[in-house]
Amino acid sequence: MSFLIRVQLPDQPGKLGAVASALGTVGADILSVDVVERGAGLAVDDLVVELPSGRLPDVLITAAESVDGVEVDAVRPYAGVLDTYRELELIEEVAANPRQGLDVFTEGVPRIIRAGWAVVFAENGDGAFRLAASTAAPETRSMRLPWLPLHKSLVLDGEEDWVPETWRELGTELAVTPLGRPERALLVGRPGGPMFRASEVARLAHLTGIVSSLLPN
Repeated sequence: MSFLIRVQLPDQPGKLGAVASALGTVGADILSVDVVERGAGLAVDDLVVELPSGRLPDVLITAAESVDGVEVDAVRPYAGVLDTYRELELIEEVAANPRQGLDVFTEGVPRIIRAGWAVVFAENGDGAFRLAASTAAPETRSMRLPWLPLHKSLVLDGEEDWVPETWRELGTELAVTPLGRPERALLVGRPGGPMFRASEVARLAHLTGIVSSLLPN
């Protein structure tokens, strides 16, 4: 089974290699590595690893944190591997069929930013309603969204009053970005975390900005 493990580690030569060696001692096979953030002497990396059948994901935390200075932010099941070319592929797919582009984009976003789901909401003056949603998105048709209209990308507090109780129970981390205009926004959720970092929100905003220019008005 594959897992996504997010680690914070000192940004030093050989440190990631030491983590890889430690994970190898518990039978974990690293499939891919993605740099999430770097700065102030620290790095945040996402590793997709495969564990032998029957091994519990807790062993990944123990192994990684056995390396001095390493902290594990989160471990969760993950389908697929990380691929930095997915943004380009998604943009090309939207451009090839802009009339279906909103559905295509919403379905593809969670794979790129490693979220559980994505929903596009629009505000019409009487409240927010759903325009598009990914396969795993919660079944919500209309909601009270106090952050619409939206003028910049944000990490949202998953404990605020507007957040459905089921989302809170799952510890869902949330981020949102405008989609072409302030009255329309893309909301993404990560049940169980990890939290969205500033670099991930910036990446999401950049991708959304490009795609919004390809969609019909």
